[in-house]
Amino acid sequence: MTAPAFSIPARLQDTVRCWASDRGQAWLEALPGLAAEYLARWELTLERVCEPGGQISLVLLVRRADGSPAALKLGYPDPEGEQEHRALAHWDGHGAVRMYACAPEDRAMLLERAQGEVSLRSLPENKAMLEALGTLRRLWVAPPEAHPFTSVADYVGGLRAELTRRRSLPAAAELTPLVDEALDLSATLLQDTAAREENLLLHGDYHHGNVLAAERSPWLAIDPKPLVGERAYDLAWLAQDRLETLAGSPGPEAAARRRVQRLAADAAVDPERLRGWTLFRVVEAGLWSLDVGDTRHASLFLEFAAML
Repeated sequence: MTAPAFSIPARLQDTVRCWASDRGQAWLEALPGLAAEYLARWELTLERVCEPGGQISLVLLVRRADGSPAALKLGYPDPEGEQEHRALAHWDGHGAVRMYACAPEDRAMLLERAQGEVSLRSLPENKAMLEALGTLRRLWVAPPEAHPFTSVADYVGGLRAELTRRRSLPAAAELTPLVDEALDLSATLLQDTAAREENLLLHGDYHHGNVLAAERSPWLAIDPKPLVGERAYDLAWLAQDRLETLAGSPGPEAAARRRVQRLAADAAVDPERLRGWTLFRVVEAGLWSLDVGDTRHASLFLEFAAML
């Protein structure tokens, strides 16, 4: 089988090598052959590579046998994306791109093509937040019976263990009070969650860059890292969007608090739960970024956490 001639986007190469080292390099080297296999299996014609594409996935713009446009996604086999195909199948195009075919063993999916170059980041912030919340509400549905999705409680339990480990990083020496607050808040939230009945399918990685313009619907979500749990956890990642713009605005602390309050009111969630989950998620992301040497994003995440 002849591998198609294309270049793997630089962002994908850099991210996978940084996050996954030797295993990531082996996956990158196998990508052209894997792409050739699924182009042939699903009778697809390659148009071009989506640039800059995903951080941990290769997206090829293709045509199906009937000439209709689609996108072939080949994802790196990380645990967070293991159930992406099941979430997309359950949504069946309701708020998210539709899935036409999948091969979970290779993290291969044939998807409805959206406009990859036009995300909610192209809109002014207030308009983008309004559209984002409208799309997210469509994704918050009951999961199927006997579903395979990880609960927020179990997933956060793993994150808390990693955050506790990273608390001792030399670069985090001055962050101990902030990390301890994030750990305490998440413990309280998890205890409260055990008594709550909100048990919805969540996107898990919802932000403006993961909502694209499309023909079938004005905006559709992509790239879920699905979990099951409460809406405030999902909304928390949206609350931290556009941190560079927020940090450069007049009165960023007040603006950060207003954003959380406004999102909580618009989504009808408890503002303190949203603030708590937002703080936990950005502190966890900040220390993860420190751990992998991404000091620019670490600084943004942790600065935002301090504002909350």
